[in-house]
Amino acid sequence: MPVWDDLVGQEKLSAQLDAAARDADAIVTAAAADAPPPEGSKMTHAWLFTGPPGAGHTAAARAFAAALQCVSPDRALGGSPGCGFCDGCHTALVGTHADVTTVAAVGTQILADDMRDTVRKSFTSPANGRWQVILVEDAERLNEKSANAVLKAVEEPAPRTVWLLCAPSLEDVLPTIRSRCRHVSLLTPSVDAVADMLVRREGIEPDAAATAARATQGHIDRARRLATDPRARERRAAVLRLPLRVEEIGGCLKAAQELVDAATEESKQLAEEVDAKETEELKAALGAVQGGRLPRGTAGVMKDLEDKQKRRRTRAQRDSLDLALTDLTGFYRDVLALQLGSRVALANTEVQDTLDRLARGTTPESTLRRIDAIAACRDALDRNVAPLLAVEAMTVALRAG
Repeated sequence: MPVWDDLVGQEKLSAQLDAAARDADAIVTAAAADAPPPEGSKMTHAWLFTGPPGAGHTAAARAFAAALQCVSPDRALGGSPGCGFCDGCHTALVGTHADVTTVAAVGTQILADDMRDTVRKSFTSPANGRWQVILVEDAERLNEKSANAVLKAVEEPAPRTVWLLCAPSLEDVLPTIRSRCRHVSLLTPSVDAVADMLVRREGIEPDAAATAARATQGHIDRARRLATDPRARERRAAVLRLPLRVEEIGGCLKAAQELVDAATEESKQLAEEVDAKETEELKAALGAVQGGRLPRGTAGVMKDLEDKQKRRRTRAQRDSLDLALTDLTGFYRDVLALQLGSRVALANTEVQDTLDRLARGTTPESTLRRIDAIAACRDALDRNVAPLLAVEAMTVALRAG
């Protein structure tokens, strides 16, 4: 199965990346034979993948990385790089390839310390693979110092190094960085394309796949999670009940507390197993003696790990809250569509009775104010306002309409 099969509803982009991967393969082949590189190559040293949330820009970048590392013998017979089965493709896709380095934000930012070793590695030749690939999943989270480090590396790259940056939009990346990258933009995949993917790749029943795809409006990862995880469906159902719970101030405050508690519990569950494993591995690497006592002078290293884990838990909580706010926005968007008589397909048909009730009992203006209140909550969370305060303000605004 070619690596491009992971790009749902992105046929034009797949063709563009496939052509670049073919040229990249030709460049490596020419270098091995001491021949000049082919003219008019579609390959370049830095790429910027953008697209709306859930469109799959990170998956597209990883598929491209796999194609660059493909070692399938079919290439010599005119086949396209990116077979999806060879060792190069497989290890790149699962994240274990020695020459594919992935950088993701641990907290709300990618710090300069997180980029230092990666930037240094970008100036080295590939150890085993055909290219040295640096994949930055959250380029929009680069802070000033880490962005400047990336800029220097992108300005003067090593001959066989490729930077793959992922961000929601061009505006989320420094102009000096994006001007040095080839931009590829993903589109939101259609509901039908996402549903088809769930049936083919996950074995989901067609009706359930269609429901998950419609509920998430083309967000691939959320659709997959909603279709396969009962807990995700339960959390979403709880969020969709919230609009009926904010008729009294007491209900507003209780709903806000439960929403924050659920996000905190989810982030805790996600972090516990990873944190414990990281801590034990670091203690072993530092030579902890029996009983868990660490050698002298290693307390600072452990403190750095604890800070990293704390940032990761904070981000996980914010991401969980953001997912709930996205579902809530979709709910009121459906209410507004009914109020305006729009023919757009509804995302939350499983709560059709509630949508109809609110559409009849409120005005489009109040629905728009509620959507604005959700956006204001999201902005407050981005500014590091205490989650409970931000969500309480939102629920009270939802009640006021």
